[in-house]
Amino acid sequence: MAADTPRHRTLPRTGILAGALAVLLLAALLSLAVGSRTVPLGHTLHALLHAGGGTDTVVIRELRLPRTAVGLAVGAALGLAGGVMQGLTRNPIADPGILGVSQGAAAGVVTAISLFGLGSLTGYVWYGFAGAVLAAVLVYALAGTGRGGATPVKLALAGAAMSAFLASLTSLVLTTDAATMDQFRFWQVGSLSGRTPETAWQLLPFLLTGTALALAAAPGLDALALGEDTARGLGTRTGRTRILGALAATVLTGSAVAATGPIAFVGLAVPHAARFLVGPSHRWLLPLSALLGAAFLLFADTLGRILFPPAEVPAGVLTALVGVPVLITLVRRRKVIAA
Repeated sequence: MAADTPRHRTLPRTGILAGALAVLLLAALLSLAVGSRTVPLGHTLHALLHAGGGTDTVVIRELRLPRTAVGLAVGAALGLAGGVMQGLTRNPIADPGILGVSQGAAAGVVTAISLFGLGSLTGYVWYGFAGAVLAAVLVYALAGTGRGGATPVKLALAGAAMSAFLASLTSLVLTTDAATMDQFRFWQVGSLSGRTPETAWQLLPFLLTGTALALAAAPGLDALALGEDTARGLGTRTGRTRILGALAATVLTGSAVAATGPIAFVGLAVPHAARFLVGPSHRWLLPLSALLGAAFLLFADTLGRILFPPAEVPAGVLTALVGVPVLITLVRRRKVIAA
């Protein structure tokens, strides 16, 4: 299975996971307390534990709590999906959009707005998720034709081709339909603003299903890292692992992108940071990617609220601005560990 480096033998992995969980709790608390109306931490905790009619309680329980819950789910889903995709394709620069999932979700949302006149985020989620799943199925079917089946290289090429095709169709609709463009651009920026409790509840079953599929694929992903022939020699059912991994990445990414729009760099940069801390074993890498992805997105969303008040910078903009230097630092300080 995947080898460990000396660093990962000296650092207790359970301690790293506990530290990541503490960071995530801090990020969630700041997400609840900080914004255009900053609430002291003590009042924040009181508002969470006790219902009431005060302004702080209304702000925290009705506005920021759903937003924080959606940020937790989306960040965890993107971090987890990124770890799965990099292991599945054995490509360290793979991210959740590699299967055409992000563009599929965008095409689904455009369809919902243009053909069915939907104007709410709650309605977008289902169409975005359906578009993401359909795109992933087409990519996998396209890559699976011919000799060798759906190899990592064929998956990447098929995903790139499908993304370009769907992006062209989406642009065609948006450039000829101004009303659709007006609604679509608010979804496209990748923001947690305005998300409701219904959105958070919609995400929950997809997050649980995707997480279960990803953890089931983890041992097989470790074996695939050693090469196709070696994995088969060890008794790994590589086809089953690929199907589980692809389903996990599709469910996680499709639901996350549908709920918030495309959010860049969480799925790409976070698994590299997790791999640096706990090594390449997916049993540790995937849970840590989920924790760090959720914390990263919540910190970015909170920062976006206070940078240029009263305006808000969408979380998707800040994850890209912060993620690029973080990824470059990781590459410069240490050779990126192959997935």
